[in-house]
Amino acid sequence: MTGDADPLAAVVARGRAETAADALREEGIYDDDRSIRPFGEDAVALPVTAPPEQTAVREIVRQEAEPRLRNLDDHLRERGWTEAERERAPGSWAVIGTVVLVDVGDAPRTGEVGEALLDLHANADTVLARHGIDGTQREPDVEVIAGAGDTETIHTEHGTKYALDLAEVMFSPGNKAERKRMGDVVRGDERNEGPERVFDMFAGVGYFTLPMARAGARVTAAEINPASFRYLLENAKLNEVHERVDLYRADCRDVAEGVEADRVVMGYYEAHEYLDAALDALEPGGVVHMHEATPESLVYDRPVERLTEAAAERGRAVEILDRRKVKGYSEGVAHVVVDARVE
Repeated sequence: MTGDADPLAAVVARGRAETAADALREEGIYDDDRSIRPFGEDAVALPVTAPPEQTAVREIVRQEAEPRLRNLDDHLRERGWTEAERERAPGSWAVIGTVVLVDVGDAPRTGEVGEALLDLHANADTVLARHGIDGTQREPDVEVIAGAGDTETIHTEHGTKYALDLAEVMFSPGNKAERKRMGDVVRGDERNEGPERVFDMFAGVGYFTLPMARAGARVTAAEINPASFRYLLENAKLNEVHERVDLYRADCRDVAEGVEADRVVMGYYEAHEYLDAALDALEPGGVVHMHEATPESLVYDRPVERLTEAAAERGRAVEILDRRKVKGYSEGVAHVVVDARVE
């Protein structure tokens, strides 16, 4: 420990850095003007303005004050990058557990970009360049550009834990708010009506299944990708919801034949192709959440029309409850969700 004027830091296990930093921010004591620093072999020191009263940490230490390199541009400038080169550097990325996921675009010297990102995020140990998602099973195309190369991690959002291998399965950082929202809208058994019955047609590693099951819903989840399904099984146990989920490694259209659901989640950009199965599984008065990649000029008309027409073919009426953009999908295309009650 150094002199009393030196700033404070809270030491936590490297794997807890993301969750602990969020908790310290909620306490109002996280210091955004300083950087996270490595602490020993398996821990990091999170900058704080005062000892935490609610967040569990290993210890509180003092550090020598140092000016923070606040962003990627600062780190690349320190490495001698010119202004023209820095303009080609990535403008956004995501930290998923201990992995940084980044679209490098046409940035020069991508290895240096990766090393700079590791310096910027001391809780991370691997940087992956993301090149896209391939095929109907949504398999990621990624490349290790810096760090240990360990692509398997555990990512925590709003208390939900997602174990996954980012070299094998897809995880979209931009869907964070939507994942939380689905945990908020479902009904548990608090009104003695029994838990809400949910059918998650494209479960992945449990993006929506886990927060909904944690909220008390009974979830039937289908996932056809074997790698994603393996993590779906693991995550159900990791989040202690395995008794509230029925998991199937199968095409969701086959699973739908035996499902009676109060709510159907269609978390796939081409979900309209599966509306027949979704409506067959959805009980009268139930709610469907239909995702779609929609050209900006057709937001929200196209997904609403597709849903309304599919329901009308079955003599069912649709009440639109909500429509929202989740994020950009590609240039001129938005990822949107339509929530609707189907009588």
